[in-house]
Amino acid sequence: MKLLKDILFGVSLTAVSGTTNCSVNAVCFDSRKVRIDDVFVAIKGTLTDGHKYIRKAIDLGAKAIICEQLPKEMVNEITYVEVANSNSALAIMASNYHGNPSKNLKLIGVTGTNGKTTVTSLLYQLFKKAGFKVGLLSTIKIMVDSTEYKTTHTTPDALVINKHLSLMNDAGVEFCFMEVSSHGIHQKRTEGLVFEGAIFTNLSHDHLDYHKSFAEYRDTKKILFDNLPKKAFALTNIDDKNGLVMLQNTSAKKYTYALNNYADYRAQILENQFNGQLLKVDDNELWTKLIGHFNAYNMLAIYATADLLGLEKLETLRWLSELDNVDGRFQYYISKQKITAIVDYAHTPDALKNVLETINTLRTGNENVITVVGCGGDRDRSKRPVMGNIAGEMSNKVIFTSDNPRTESPSEIILQMEAGVAPQHVNKILAIENREQAIKTACQLAAANDIILVAGKGHETYQETNGKRVDFDDFKIVTEVLQSLNK
Repeated sequence: MKLLKDILFGVSLTAVSGTTNCSVNAVCFDSRKVRIDDVFVAIKGTLTDGHKYIRKAIDLGAKAIICEQLPKEMVNEITYVEVANSNSALAIMASNYHGNPSKNLKLIGVTGTNGKTTVTSLLYQLFKKAGFKVGLLSTIKIMVDSTEYKTTHTTPDALVINKHLSLMNDAGVEFCFMEVSSHGIHQKRTEGLVFEGAIFTNLSHDHLDYHKSFAEYRDTKKILFDNLPKKAFALTNIDDKNGLVMLQNTSAKKYTYALNNYADYRAQILENQFNGQLLKVDDNELWTKLIGHFNAYNMLAIYATADLLGLEKLETLRWLSELDNVDGRFQYYISKQKITAIVDYAHTPDALKNVLETINTLRTGNENVITVVGCGGDRDRSKRPVMGNIAGEMSNKVIFTSDNPRTESPSEIILQMEAGVAPQHVNKILAIENREQAIKTACQLAAANDIILVAGKGHETYQETNGKRVDFDDFKIVTEVLQSLNK
């Protein structure tokens, strides 16, 4: 039990009815999970408004209610606290409830359209190799040193974040690397956290169904940097035109990295092959198993972060050379028939273009590139024709298919992708709604030395349709199909 007034420390209050000098059990924002003596935070979400469930929460035993608007009828002996923003209040309360665990860690936030998972996951790997106890909050999983927990969001809710940061404190974790999404920032999930540093990877077309404009999307990312303390570092990719924007209002120490421009940290690609690439970093050569320009940026960001956190440069380069690719990020398999299958999470126009550019740079020109790609339902529709055009232009053959259609019609999503394909590339396109059949068809079309790209889902091991998730693993399916072929 904790005192409500202590949990509310730092929250912007507008009105209080009842006493805050009372003990509460836990903080909760899902009325279905409320138990005796809990404090219920009413959140106005995108699908429902928690204010509608205040009475239900009280009936289940809530002792205190946090809300943006006091109900007309209030129950005796229940404490009601009106706040300016319930999302912000929840985040600060979650941090207070768990003893502000981020203050006891060196917490690094990574934001950008692409590269967040790779950068955070590989920083986790690198610092583990360096002998530290390390935490990870990523799209793929949460790690408390060597203990793994499942995750469902790029940036989990504030209660989940602080619960696991507290577990990291208990485990003696020193460094934690965290993906910070624009949704997470906009919904105040990271408020109350103390960051040691922040990294900006890049910015391209994504989530415009949520943010409505690119400027709003960019400025939301920027909030992470605006709120950094003076002692923190702000590291940005200045080859991206939005890189310097991130630094405009930050109080943190500013650092830059780039392949093409003058920067504090620079790298040059010397060789690029299917089994890795050779980079020149700070006048030292680095061989990495990760390929492509986008991974050169990722490796440079990791190197710079390690340096800013005090690791020795030459040791860092050695550890970088030992790092393995992240599941679903340019993950490849070469069959007995010499067909190369690549599975990648590329689900934005920029990411798809980067992956196909890398493939086309490495190929000899005599093989075909067969791309299997779809677009998620109930998400940004404007990117669908753009991705369709990129796939058509940069592949020899393309199969448009389903990618978590959710509540939308898969055929309608495919039609929107087809609408973006240039006339000269239309004859390359096939439409197969069933994703497994689309992957099988790509494998059957492939000849020796051809390259199959299965894009969009990467590490995901499910397909979501009309609220139901079924097991689906792109890498598992494409490797099994290729192994079964007798070409």
